[in-house]
Amino acid sequence: MMKWLKRLFLVAIILTFIGVAAVFVIYYQLKSDLPDVTSIQDIPLQVPMKVLSKDGELISQFGEKRRIPLLRKEIPDQLVNAFIATEDSRFYQHVGMDPIGILRAASVYIMSGSAKQGASTITQQVARNFFLSNEKTILRKVREIFIAIQIEQILTKDEILMLYLNKIALGHRSFGVGAAAQVYFGKNVSDLTLSEMAVLAGLPKAPSRLNPIYSVENATERRNLVLMRMLDEGYISQKEYEDARNEVVLSRYHGAEITLSAHYVAEIARNKLIELYGKDRSYNEGFNVYTTITREAQQAANEAVIENSHNYDMRHGYRGPTKVLWEEGETAWSTEKIAKTLAQETNFGKLQPAVVMAVKDKSIEVLIKGQAEQKSTIEWDGLSWARSFISDSRQGLPPKKAADIVKVGEQIWVRQIDVTKDNKVTKQLQLSQYPAVSSAFVSLNPQDGAITSLVGGYSFVQSKFNRATQAKRQVGSNIKPFIYSAALDNGYTLATLVNDTPINQWSGSAAWRPKNSPAVYAGPIRLRQALGQSKNVVSVRLVEDLGLTTVIDQLTKFGFNENDMPRSNSIALGSASMTPIDLATGYAIIANGGYKVEPYIIERIEDAYGTVLYQAEPKIACPKCAEEYQAQASAIAANPLATKTVNDHNAEVCAISPVSRSQIAESAISPDTAFLVRELLRTAVWGGGNRKNKTNWNGTGWRAARAIGRQDMGGKTGTTNDSKDAWFSGFVGNMVATSWVGFDDFNRELGRAAYNNNLGRNQVAGGEFGGRTASPAWNMFMSKVMKDKPEYKPERPASISTVRIDAATGLLSTATDESTLFEFFRADHIPTDYVPEPIYGSSDSQTGGTIYDDELF
Repeated sequence: MMKWLKRLFLVAIILTFIGVAAVFVIYYQLKSDLPDVTSIQDIPLQVPMKVLSKDGELISQFGEKRRIPLLRKEIPDQLVNAFIATEDSRFYQHVGMDPIGILRAASVYIMSGSAKQGASTITQQVARNFFLSNEKTILRKVREIFIAIQIEQILTKDEILMLYLNKIALGHRSFGVGAAAQVYFGKNVSDLTLSEMAVLAGLPKAPSRLNPIYSVENATERRNLVLMRMLDEGYISQKEYEDARNEVVLSRYHGAEITLSAHYVAEIARNKLIELYGKDRSYNEGFNVYTTITREAQQAANEAVIENSHNYDMRHGYRGPTKVLWEEGETAWSTEKIAKTLAQETNFGKLQPAVVMAVKDKSIEVLIKGQAEQKSTIEWDGLSWARSFISDSRQGLPPKKAADIVKVGEQIWVRQIDVTKDNKVTKQLQLSQYPAVSSAFVSLNPQDGAITSLVGGYSFVQSKFNRATQAKRQVGSNIKPFIYSAALDNGYTLATLVNDTPINQWSGSAAWRPKNSPAVYAGPIRLRQALGQSKNVVSVRLVEDLGLTTVIDQLTKFGFNENDMPRSNSIALGSASMTPIDLATGYAIIANGGYKVEPYIIERIEDAYGTVLYQAEPKIACPKCAEEYQAQASAIAANPLATKTVNDHNAEVCAISPVSRSQIAESAISPDTAFLVRELLRTAVWGGGNRKNKTNWNGTGWRAARAIGRQDMGGKTGTTNDSKDAWFSGFVGNMVATSWVGFDDFNRELGRAAYNNNLGRNQVAGGEFGGRTASPAWNMFMSKVMKDKPEYKPERPASISTVRIDAATGLLSTATDESTLFEFFRADHIPTDYVPEPIYGSSDSQTGGTIYDDELF
């Protein structure tokens, strides 16, 4: 007996040596093919790019894989325990491969005839995920074991665990537990219940089949198995097991948690990142792009554009259903069929597709996408606006009953709106339609050009063309403040009289006849009033007097492209084409005191670990910085004992503001000119004259004054020939914004809307122009964003003085009655003469030939 035992022992030793030798042989055979495992410490996880607002709101996410890298301290212990209990219960005991686990899996296979239990450790899965493919071969398995053993030698158990929990594929393009928690439950991992943790821990075996979106039944069965393993391993009590097992699995797909809608901004950021780092790096290295957008401003801009677009669209009439699902007399579709049809339609924000199910006298019943279980009612208040659209300038008669508007079986658009009545806000369902008109809006901080909001159209889903940055449109009277600035730089004052009388300019047999709108002429008129009332012929006379070269040179100081400037006097009426962001930047230069800032939208770029890779260094309006630097330089020159540290510091930082010398914005126009143009823009909003003697008059932007009511505001309307483009640009305090409305088709006019007898007195009717069409969006935006902000009035330049002048002549006056007013002048431009006889101009005229009217205003 002993003899056989000795022989068996000898055989065992020989087999052991053979096995060890075989392992070494295999290892050295494969050694050259094995990857450098130390590189695992440097392999970045594929993390999508995030675009965020300045205040940290998520705007968008770009990348094929959703992943939220987490630290060990951010993951609940029970979530870790759930994975260990299910995937590798001896994780903290083995050295990368688990012989006991392999034997256990083998015995299960022998007993059952199928591989019901895996033999791969968590470390082996990390090795496979980072270095190998998923092919099922013995050679791949051997490589996996060798790599796992090496990983265990260079990383701690917790480091291996975090690579695993952040890397593993868990279905629906989610990689890692952070992303999976968001995708399936819309939660952070710290907020998951024990049941939800068990669901996630059950996914690695077969993510596509076991996830709760694909099959709640499969996910529940797998969850229960995970909970049993946690109970067996002592991680949870019997009660915790039973409570979690009895919890119903509730899950649906949760996209990236976008907290701020700014799709056009996200696209700008995406293109910039690709330009800097390439598409592959941009989408996979976890860049965080912080923009200059703020939540408050962007939300206000979104709402302003949407509401203003719908308001324009509704007053021009209802264009009918998007399609007819069944005609009158045909069998009505089943609810199920309608629901399937609507499910294929795209929502545009609050605009939802619906089908008319019943038409009553003054109401209709509709089935809305996603609400097949119940019908919704649209009352007459939500229908009465919908007279028929005939053309952009003609509408049908106001409807008298619901049947005048819709029929059963029609697919329509609806949206829910807020209605204020008796100081109470209620929700109202309204018949609607996708606006045919286009819009753009942009706001920025005039001190450094930071874009605080940007909307490039009604819907990025419908049109990715960014009208705020790409659409060059004629600007109409929005150009006048810049032309007036040229006049102020060339001897004109706010009180200079310019002849407001009709102009006929002849060239052979053809005449150019620019007109005021309305066609009212005041004769000699002060420059302030001319801009306030947007007198076209005054603008033309200024260009004629200054010359095209002087005017165009002045416009380029505001950053406008000289190539976009027409070489004709029509430039006085805004025939130049610019983008909304161009105009907003020009107005920012006026608002900040004359300093040339440039618009920017990316504030900084960070990598996945928070390291700043790029930091914007915008030009900043700092009126006293230059003189402060000069004073510091003089002080240093007078005190040669100053230390090098002090010298270096003074060379880089302004004493009154952390603005480096390289960031100080240069002057585009003088502070004097900027101040005076701001005054002109205030007049365009607030008007002038005296109510007591009935000489008061409105500026073209009077609607802004009524809506916002602040003294630190100014703005200018703009409308092009045939009302094809409507603009409003201006400032309130330290915020500048430009609003544009028009059709993408350059030939299409904004038209006019007739009065609708179904609506109350507080409606917009008549021709479309800047003050009526673009200004409402600007007013809505500023009313919200600047509501609680203190008034901001920049310092008046020391060279600007105030004197009393005669309102009719613009010259000095000794009177103190309503015929006089106080006006601002440069010290070297104060009038020296007193009230002469009135000066009257004459109209240039010629008869015969072709007349070309121009009525930009």
